[in-house]
Order: sequence, then C-alpha cells, then structure tokens
Amino acid sequence: MDFLLEEGNIKEIAITYHVKEGHEKADSSHFELLKVLGQGSFGKVFLVKKISGSDAKQLYAMKVLKKATLKVRDRVRTKMERDILVEVNHPFIVKLHYAFQTEGKLYLILDFLRGGDLFTRLSKEVMFTEDDVKFYLAELALALDHLHSLGIIYRDLKPENILLDEEGHIKLTDFGLSKESIDHEKKAYSFCGTVEYMAPEVVNRRGHTQSADWWSFGVLMVSFNAWDDKVYGSLILTKLGMPQFLSPEAQSLLRMLFKRNPANRLGAGPDGVEEIKRHPFFTTIDWNKLYRREINPPFKPATGRPEDTFYFDPEFTAKTPKDSPGIPPSANAHQLFRGFSFVAISSDDENQAMQTSGGHSIVQQLHRNSIQFTDGYEVKQDIGVGSYSICKRCIHKTTNMEYAVKIIDKSKRDPTEEIEILLRYGQHPNIITLKDVYDDGKYVYLVTELMKGGELLDKILRQKFFSEREASAVLLTITKTVEYLHAQGVVHRDLKPSNILYVDESGNPESIRICDFGFAKQLRAENGLLMTPCYTANFVAPEVLKRQGYDVACDIWSLGVLLYTMLTGYTPFANGPDDTPEDILARIGSGNFSLSGGYWNSVSETAKDLVSQMLHVDPHQRLTAAQVLSHPWIVHCDQLPQYQLNRQDAPHLVKGAMAATYSALNRNQSPVLEPVGRSTLAQRRGVSL
Repeated sequence: MDFLLEEGNIKEIAITYHVKEGHEKADSSHFELLKVLGQGSFGKVFLVKKISGSDAKQLYAMKVLKKATLKVRDRVRTKMERDILVEVNHPFIVKLHYAFQTEGKLYLILDFLRGGDLFTRLSKEVMFTEDDVKFYLAELALALDHLHSLGIIYRDLKPENILLDEEGHIKLTDFGLSKESIDHEKKAYSFCGTVEYMAPEVVNRRGHTQSADWWSFGVLMVSFNAWDDKVYGSLILTKLGMPQFLSPEAQSLLRMLFKRNPANRLGAGPDGVEEIKRHPFFTTIDWNKLYRREINPPFKPATGRPEDTFYFDPEFTAKTPKDSPGIPPSANAHQLFRGFSFVAISSDDENQAMQTSGGHSIVQQLHRNSIQFTDGYEVKQDIGVGSYSICKRCIHKTTNMEYAVKIIDKSKRDPTEEIEILLRYGQHPNIITLKDVYDDGKYVYLVTELMKGGELLDKILRQKFFSEREASAVLLTITKTVEYLHAQGVVHRDLKPSNILYVDESGNPESIRICDFGFAKQLRAENGLLMTPCYTANFVAPEVLKRQGYDVACDIWSLGVLLYTMLTGYTPFANGPDDTPEDILARIGSGNFSLSGGYWNSVSETAKDLVSQMLHVDPHQRLTAAQVLSHPWIVHCDQLPQYQLNRQDAPHLVKGAMAATYSALNRNQSPVLEPVGRSTLAQRRGVSL
C-alpha cells in the first residue's frame, strides 16, 4: 500500500499486481529490453519482448515509473488509470497486460501501438469520405459504451487519445482524466479535459454525466470533416450552422449530439448507445462484425514490422536499453506518458517545431541525420546496379545478420513514395520487408531482407522438372500479392521478373517476394493526399482512374509475360538480347505472340486461355488480378498436369530477351527527371532536399 498526502487528506493508493489472463505473474526479469522508446522525468518507456511463458516473443511497451518522481496528483491519477485499464477488456481500448512494482518503481506492460493517432496523423495523409469517418466513429462509439457500462465517464475525448493499431483499428487511451461517477445522480463535478472538446455542462461545472462524452463525440465528428476551425470555439456559445457538404444524416446526428441540455442529447436516454447505433447515419454499419474486427479499416498506417521503431526519436532508440531511474526531460523530449500506451508518432509540440523549421521528409523523420548508415552496418559486395541506385549486401554490426541495402541518389529520384509503400505494406508475407532507413543528405539507404534465393525466373528455368501445377502455385502467390496492392490503390509499374525473387533457397511459393518499388505509385488526389478505396470510388476524376487502370493493366501484362516464359522457356515478344527495341515494341503493340506449336504442345488449353487474356493488347480487356485468381487454371490447380513441361533450355537467352523487352518499354516511356524539390509530393510537404 502507498499512503499519499493530498490537500490535508490521507489517501490510500493500492497499486497491486495485475496478471494477464491465463498467464503467470510477471516481473522485470521476464522481459528483454529491446529499445528505449522515450524518456522523461517520470521514468522510461521501453520496447520489450516477453522471454518466457505462453506469450513469449510478444512485443509490449513497458513503462517504468519511478515512484519518487511522481507528484501526489500524478500518483493518484496513475492508480486511477491502472484500475480502469484492469477492468477494461475491449477490442477498441488499449490493454494493460501486466502490472507489478518494486520498492522504488512501478512497471506497466501495455499494448505497443505503432499506428500513430488517428486524427492528427491521418488527416495530413489521407482523403476520407463520410463513410470512412463513419467507420472510425462507430468503433469509437462501441469503446465509449463499454466504458459507460462500467460507470466510467471518459471526459478527455480528443483526437490524440484515439490511436491506431497496425491494422488501422482504433484504440482508445489515456484514462488519467476519466472518472467513475461519484454522487447519487451519477454526476462528476471536477473541471478537466480539453476545452475545445468539452460539453457545456463540463465547462460550466454544473455536474456532468456520461452524456458529456457524446458531445465530445460530436466535436470529433466535426474535426474529422475538416470543418472551419472557427466553428470549434463557437460550438458552446452559438447556434450551430451545418455545412452543406455533410449528408442530411450526418447533419441530423450532429444536431442530436449537440443538445445543450445533456438529458436531451442522443445517447443520454435509457437505451444509451443503442440510440446512436439506431441513427440513420449508421444504417450501413454491421455492429456485430465491427466488434469482431471483421470490417476492414479504410486505411492501413505505415508502421513497418512489429519491432521497427521508425517513428521514435533516434536520440532514444540509439541508446542501450537499461532499466535505470529517469532523468529530467530535455527541451525536445516527447510526451511519453499519454495514458498507458506509447504513441509511435511525434507530439503536437514536435509537429510545430517541424513546421517552423520548414518541415522534414519522411526519411529525415526516420533518422534525422543523427546516425550514419555505416555506424550500424558493414557494406559488402554489389548485388545490382540501376540508373539511380545501387544495391549491396551488408551486415549488421551488432547482430551479424545479413541484409541488402538499396542506396538511392536523391538528386536523381525522390525515394519518399517507395519508403511509404514499404512501410505501409511491407508486412505482407510476399512483399520485401524494409528493416531500416538512413539519410546522409545525398543518399538514402533502404535496408531490406536479403533475397538469398535469387531471381524467381532464374530458379524456375534452371529447375529440371517443372510442371503446370507448380507454375500455377507460383502465379497464385504473386497475383494474390498484386491484387492486395491494387486493392489498396498501389500499382507496382515495374513487375519484371528480375524484381520477383526468393528470400531463401527453398523454392517454396511462400518464400517469393515482390521487390523494388522504385516506380510504384499510391493513388493520390490532386492535392497530393492519399485516397481511401471509398474516396476513389466516389470522387476521383475519370482521367485519374483511367491512368490508374492503365497502370493496373500493365502490372497484369508483366505477370502474363512471366507466365508465358515459365510455361515455355522463352519470352513472348523478344527472341534474345540482340532484338532491337523497335522490333520488340512493334510486336508488343500489335499484340502478336504465339500460343501454338513447338513448346506449346505440352501446355494445357486453360493455361493458354489465361496467358492470352493477361497479354491482351487492349488494357481495358485485360484481366484484373481478381479475375486472374478466379480463372480455372488457378482455382483448379490441383487438377493440373504434373508432368514435366517441355521448355526451351536456354536460361541465358531468356534473361537477355527479358532484359531487352523491359529496356525497350522503359526507353519508350522514360520520364524526364527534374530536381526532387519540384515534385508535387515535395511541394505539398514543404520539403527542401
């Protein structure tokens, strides 16, 4: 027990052990310290890995609070947050997994949330529709209702307290200002929270109930729709005028949430959240599916792998993790103890600092030029050389692990888009994983997993026995990955066979990786912001969709070339490395390629049908990735022939012909490179490179 003195009263604060359900009691020896995520006057935040028990290898954020440095009010608040978190078990509320203490320290083991906060981060990255907003508000409504069912008024509902997990679902955090209702009318009276989001009765200190949270819920809905900031301050003082860009259902919901009398507010009645769920605005929401996390979020944050800490300050992550007393915060220290989940993104103070200094690119945010690539890695031999980059093998000095590093000349290419795509989608099992990023001013270094199995086509062409069934399994894996990217609004635009590799020597389809996203694009609006699939479907200009459709069709065409070559051992449009670009382009433009005689005699008719539809000369008639996946040659893979395909045995010729094909294509549409600062992306971000 801890006895604390506050304003002349003795308060008994019991911070007891908390153990994750179904697990053993934990102490600090059960966790491996991986990185320092942050540090402040209270203590430290670590990224840790559980090293024992049934949740071994699980990553958590471990907050170590030094009791002696916590003020009385902070200690009472700490106990309050801990008690609330222990009670709460909900898919959209941050989870406290373990709590334990020593004589001088309190340890809290929590979710490690890497997606940043929903509003301040995503509002700067993405174009949302009203339907997208509806998804987040619906998850938030379920989280608030759960707290209310426990008698808890949240009271501090504001954008930075709504975080995202790596999949894009929300997690409500920061319970330091939450209060269990205390009088017989279930009202609380203290003044707390953030004034812009407070209900009138909270501001006026007339006593407030859970209804206050639904007012704040409405303010969040307003802020998400990018309403004029002036409306914020006048919500309490004036009658609300509804902007016409909101649907009638959205306007109706806001009017019912912004009732000055809390008793009349939607959600305040005896049915509680059911009133909100029944409102026409939420008609399209399947609440049961939503609770089970079966509805895909509109947007997936760029989070990297679970153990990556790209969005943490290298001032901390470069330190050797050591559980020691906290030191006073530096002038630019992050806000560390935002509730009980560590937020993997900069605070508002840091955002302001970035704006005053002219802004930073995503690369500069990742390592801030404070650490050199060669400090952490030893560079080895070349793997490949391109027009704007070079790829080398490298070894991590601490772990001796082998990686590949792509070194990009920033004067020739802006790497921002490639990095964003890899951060956002690199967790897919068949997309190359980005391990680290460095920027020395002239070059950007992208550290990725090393493709030890080599190029897919090399391996397949050298394979003595190769059947249609094996070819179908390979194409299935690659096309599923491409379909995933296309569904997210990402086109690769350079799916030549040399960019499809094996991560190991097994040759299993699971070890295939799509690499080199240097030409890849994410679908963006005219203002440079990303667009959710819903936004794309409803608001994108036809010419933008046409261009996107062309790029999508090009990806499928490249997979058709790969399939043709896997089946026959030669390429469809080039006979060898000596073919001229003009000849190759003429054949591609005419759509003439052979599917009969010679090596095609051993290929099934369903395979020929798929090849012809993937290589159709008209992009509009070419199959989509989803249509490829539903083709009988893919669907009925187990019924395909297992006998050896009769293929041309000349891998060196194929490689030369393939290189000639893509060289001709690139020569035909090579863009004029301009300084990086001229790019729309750089101008939108105010980046000076």
